[in-house]
Amino acid sequence: YGVGVLMIGKSGIGKSEVGLELISKGHRLVADDSVILKRMSDRSVVAHSPEITRHHMEIRGLGIINIRHLFGVSSVRDRKRVELVIEMMEWEEMPEVDRLGLKDEHIHLAGVPVKHIRLPVRPGRSLTLIIEVAARNRLLAVQGIHSARDFAARLRQHISENVEESFEAPDTGDGDDE
Repeated sequence: YGVGVLMIGKSGIGKSEVGLELISKGHRLVADDSVILKRMSDRSVVAHSPEITRHHMEIRGLGIINIRHLFGVSSVRDRKRVELVIEMMEWEEMPEVDRLGLKDEHIHLAGVPVKHIRLPVRPGRSLTLIIEVAARNRLLAVQGIHSARDFAARLRQHISENVEESFEAPDTGDGDDE
């Protein structure tokens, strides 16, 4: 969706497999395993691949594959600005999960702060879909639309209104209300 996503995580967690699934859905590969990051400004960092590994991925069990040859020229990109870092972590190793999405975490890449999300990995989760939603959510945030913040504001308003209602004079049942 035009959002540069850098997936990080320990070896064997499934980054390349998720990347391959994203490519099969029409997204593009910049680099696999070895990523070169270059600071372009105080607010911008660009990723690209070393020449030797450009357009290639390692898929355990298959070996090295050439994404450009398999999926066509539109499946690869030489460079892209990194706007979102998704860290894939074992479910059991997650510190604590932000269930509302209100925490705004950043990680520094080449000295540039970039939005950082930790995703718990567990069998049966559709990480591809979750990463696509994270990218779309990032696009909305850039446009000033923050789903979690909007929901939290609505929830605060709802609680405030209900607290005020609960402090109204209780019905005593003496019939004076009629």
